[in-house]
Amino acid sequence: MNNIKYFLQFLLIIILLSFYKILGLKVSNFLSGKIFTFFGPFFRSSKICHQNLVTAFPDIDVNTREKIIKKMWFNYGKIFSEYLFIKNIKESSNIIIENQHILNNIKSKDEPVIFISGHFSNFELMAMHIERSGIDLAAIYRPLNNIFLNPLMEKIRKKHICKKQIKKGISGTKEILRNFKNGASVALMIDQRVSEGIKSKFFNKEAFTTTIPAQFVKKFGTTIVPVYIERKLDDNFKLTVYDPIKYKKEDSVELITSNLNKVLEKMIIHNPEQWIWTHNRWK
Repeated sequence: MNNIKYFLQFLLIIILLSFYKILGLKVSNFLSGKIFTFFGPFFRSSKICHQNLVTAFPDIDVNTREKIIKKMWFNYGKIFSEYLFIKNIKESSNIIIENQHILNNIKSKDEPVIFISGHFSNFELMAMHIERSGIDLAAIYRPLNNIFLNPLMEKIRKKHICKKQIKKGISGTKEILRNFKNGASVALMIDQRVSEGIKSKFFNKEAFTTTIPAQFVKKFGTTIVPVYIERKLDDNFKLTVYDPIKYKKEDSVELITSNLNKVLEKMIIHNPEQWIWTHNRWK
């Protein structure tokens, strides 16, 4: 039954993307944003958005919460259409980089690091730019549940975003280690719940959080580099590379994981409508 549902979803998406292709990036972005804004509240994940916002920002009123979610759906719709035009975005000058010198230093040192971030704005553009800066990069991703759509997404990601795509999971962890030992830096989203992580405070409520960055620090003394992206006016983007964080090997996994959650919190607080609130983070 699920396969039938996924196939129908796949057909609908292909039809919609074909229509977007005719319209071009600018019109498609606006239209897709409007479509997601209209249908978003009917998705099951809309309830999760409200619950997450209450957890993260218990003091904001209902109207503010609704505005944040509405803007999030609009941004989500734009991300959807931008997959079709990712090559155009890659070749454009629409991304302003703050602290490019940090990426240049990482490249020149030829010493792998762990890049951490969350699902902000068009999050795919972060790995794309890091690799474009000449850094050997392996990006960790979670395959889509839709078995028909996932191969298409993998093809787009490998061709235009980051050549080395590693699936989350036990087998993926081994592949991460292999790539890292061969000199590749790792890009990791730390904002989603993981079954193999530990409970760590996130907006004052414990949530299962990945310990991969902390484990790399403990084993290799790896430097952690936070990265953030936000959508600006006219669908330009600002990508910020933060100062590298150097922990000590004797620092605990709990301390490192907690500190990185705080880094992520600050990113979300800076622009909450550009974080994807649909994930059941505190389940």
